[in-house]
Amino acid sequence: MEPKTSIAEVRVIMLDYAALTGLSPQGKTPRRYLWTDAFALCNLLELFRQTNDEGWRDLALQLVDQVHHILGRHRMDDPRSGWISGLGEDEGELHPTRGGLRIGKRLNERRPGEPPDERLEWDQDGQYFHYLTKWMHALNRVSRVIGDAVYAGWAMELAQSVYPAFTSATSRGGPKRMYWKMSIDLTRSLVPSMGQHDPLDGYVTYSELQASAGLLGLSPRFGLTLEIADMAAICRGREWATDDPLGIGGLLWDAWRIAQLSERGVFRNTLLLECVVDAALAGLEAFAGGDLLKYPAPYRLAFRELGLSIGLKGVGPLRDWSEKNPELIARESHLRRKIEALTGYLWLAGEIESFWLEGSNREAGTWREHREINMVMLATSLAPDGFLSI
Repeated sequence: MEPKTSIAEVRVIMLDYAALTGLSPQGKTPRRYLWTDAFALCNLLELFRQTNDEGWRDLALQLVDQVHHILGRHRMDDPRSGWISGLGEDEGELHPTRGGLRIGKRLNERRPGEPPDERLEWDQDGQYFHYLTKWMHALNRVSRVIGDAVYAGWAMELAQSVYPAFTSATSRGGPKRMYWKMSIDLTRSLVPSMGQHDPLDGYVTYSELQASAGLLGLSPRFGLTLEIADMAAICRGREWATDDPLGIGGLLWDAWRIAQLSERGVFRNTLLLECVVDAALAGLEAFAGGDLLKYPAPYRLAFRELGLSIGLKGVGPLRDWSEKNPELIARESHLRRKIEALTGYLWLAGEIESFWLEGSNREAGTWREHREINMVMLATSLAPDGFLSI
């Protein structure tokens, strides 16, 4: 699809998304969901960047405001009220991310003492670390695109405030571990297991925020040095490979972010990048060798596939980076060959996009059931630079 055609499609999708979720025109009860809104925010910023239409910038800032005033506050069906941070109204307005942000699930969180129900937990509210990092990145992109450091400051406050809650020391004094899901007020773990890529996602995102803080002139109080060192330790020696398309897409996005940060001197060698590329290659080989893309739409989850497509859109820039910066990978020339090997899977992105751009496939129940996240991630795949850039 030609770039002008792609941006026209993205425009239609994002206007539809804004109307569906009560963003514009504003509904009485807007529906906000943190993962989807993070991708949506990057899409709106990219529309502004490509069209220079200030309406998209204004819509992006309106989305930030809605997310913070809905997901940064207690639910309507919760006996608690106000900012989930516990700050007063005026202080909360100045620091809307200090207590974290709710996921935005349909049901309220599991009550203290209530036994967990694995099936029900997926529909219950709380906080996810990997959703929070997506929003940190999106807020940072706001500052980078419009030049107002306050949004990056909110991203840094979010990073600082949630990290202690999502990590805990191990009994044997080794690296810390992370919780998958925390309660709305961050006082108790709801799912104590650790997400496979949460430490990597956190390490790269926090490094991105730290690098941007200096560029944007933020106060030294926004430093994340200790958190970054902790997550680097958690990441050491871990296995990242997965055959889940969304997980592979996340690895590819992280690989491109690591490369961009390496160019800024944040990562001083390519060891982490090579580990991530190795894991992505293993996942791509497994995924491409399967039959998933041969299935009809009712047996496929668009947002997971589109996560892979989005990640693959970073492979071309990653290859260009490796060719333009030979001094950064001179001692690991095999890394360049591995990056080149990633390009052998670029056809997957085109196949995934074409399938979900077909109107009949978007009539399937699996598309309609997850309509908002599907449409936003399709838009990101069509115009990926807003999300992929740091």
